[in-house]
Amino acid sequence: MTHAGDVDAAHQGELVVVTGMTGAGRSTAAKELEDLGFYVVDNLPPSLLPDVVKLVDDGFGAAQGIAVVVDVRSGSFFHTLHANLAQGAIGRLTTLVFLDAADDVLVRRQEAARRPHPLQGSGRLLDGLQRERQVLADLRSDADLVIDTTSLNVHQLTDRIGEAFGSPVTMRLSVNIISFGFKYGIPVDADFVADMRFLPNPFWVPELRASTGRDVPVSDYVRAQKGAEEFLDGYVPVLAGVAEGYLREGKRFMRVAVGCTGGKHRSVAMSEEIGRRLAAEGLEVRVTHRDLGRE
Repeated sequence: MTHAGDVDAAHQGELVVVTGMTGAGRSTAAKELEDLGFYVVDNLPPSLLPDVVKLVDDGFGAAQGIAVVVDVRSGSFFHTLHANLAQGAIGRLTTLVFLDAADDVLVRRQEAARRPHPLQGSGRLLDGLQRERQVLADLRSDADLVIDTTSLNVHQLTDRIGEAFGSPVTMRLSVNIISFGFKYGIPVDADFVADMRFLPNPFWVPELRASTGRDVPVSDYVRAQKGAEEFLDGYVPVLAGVAEGYLREGKRFMRVAVGCTGGKHRSVAMSEEIGRRLAAEGLEVRVTHRDLGRE
């Protein structure tokens, strides 16, 4: 158990439960949460969650943030985590963070660390990962924040945790709009995916090819196409309505992926406009462009 100091005011009294796939970065997330002032407990049997909360309440006060890392090393205790959280018996605002990554990346990381998977037994490492995915399926679907670390390094994962739990933000929903190129793969941690390939591609307009969706001529071209404004007028209210529902259910993170072929023109322009409109609705919005400059 470690105690690193005072958490940000927006997260005082919060319980962060970190789980996910072996090799996806749980230790890195725990270290960052410790640096942010959370009282961190690694490899905690889920049945002991109420005891840890009481211990921290008595020793440091109810305002002290707590972060616990729970994984399949907890054995049979792990299966009680879902029920324990669902019962609401913890008595604190609880945020469930799930770390994931592609199987091939997890295999490489485990092989580099020269560690067997806790569930592989006498089989292959990949067999253990597949068993782990089955065990974690319900928790992943219920997670408040899913972070796909497939293409993240340690520093980028640290930044993602810091964005979620370190800055002095209000309890408004945090929305991340991410543009991407389908040819590079769909972001697996997205809550919503929108496909902009129904719009003409500025790539085929010679004077626009070298520009990006951040440039006014490209943005104007994309939004002037038939169906573009109709899509925005219909899609943004849907996202805003879902955001209200997320807040009512205690979820504070929403990740919206907007794709086109290469992630340079249409998805970028439409992501910027979606972000602008959601921000005008009072939501906390961050727009990122995953594949911009990748071609």
